[in-house]
Amino acid sequence: MYKSLADDDFKVLAALEKALAGREYAPVDIVEELSGIHGGRLLSTLRKLHKLKLVRRETFAGATMLRLTYLGYDMLALRALVRANVLEAIDGRVGVGKESEIYLGLAPGEVRVAVKFLRIGRASFRQTKRLRAWARDRSMSWYQQSRVCAEREFKALQELHPLNALVPRPVGYNRHVVVTEFVDGVELYERPELEDPEMVLDLILETISIAYHKARIVHGDLSEYNIIVRRGDEIPFIIDWPQYVYRDDPTALDLLKRDVHYVVKFFNKVYRLGVDPDEALSKVLAPRE
Repeated sequence: MYKSLADDDFKVLAALEKALAGREYAPVDIVEELSGIHGGRLLSTLRKLHKLKLVRRETFAGATMLRLTYLGYDMLALRALVRANVLEAIDGRVGVGKESEIYLGLAPGEVRVAVKFLRIGRASFRQTKRLRAWARDRSMSWYQQSRVCAEREFKALQELHPLNALVPRPVGYNRHVVVTEFVDGVELYERPELEDPEMVLDLILETISIAYHKARIVHGDLSEYNIIVRRGDEIPFIIDWPQYVYRDDPTALDLLKRDVHYVVKFFNKVYRLGVDPDEALSKVLAPRE
């Protein structure tokens, strides 16, 4: 689909994105003005974009209104990442989360990367606003929330990776898409057989501690669904950071306790460890050298 799009298509998609600032639908005349594409040329482009499901058309009081779809937003992000020399190719989907889809991609030099599309859906829109302080602006649309999520995730990874925290190396981002190194592993929820589950847990707690003391952030939603255990050496990587809170946030300590207790109890149940969750929390909270 990406390769089927011409410059006019991208100009109209970008114009629609601008026109949608603060509104859910935009009138055609504003898109026409912003894109600089007029008459039959514009109508032909809109027909193509609608057929490809990159835009949606609705009629209100006799006027045609347009909305960008996630697929249309995907195309804009991919074009920007290609032009920035961050991404050269994209392959099949390798993971699906509550609010994201992850694809295998290639960066320049045929380096394998993970391409994560944040998709804050309408079903979770109210829940997202309730849980995330940054999403309480009622004018923030679904794709603007996704964009903020991507920006926050990339920022967290940029802060954590240089500190030797076990997180994927950030490569780039645009709009609602984050590109990181590809970790060839198994998500912890699949309950992989581990030769040394206690070591894996210790490494997870170490990254939580680095995040808390050095980056001064708390993941806030840690579970077996956002920990990947790399094949071969069983090194765990913590992913999905957009909902992090800073250490000085009033909820930070409660969220840190929740993260630690949840992960420890999972390892105790699945791998039959006997780790005390409160002792693990105390180690995480202990000052680092």
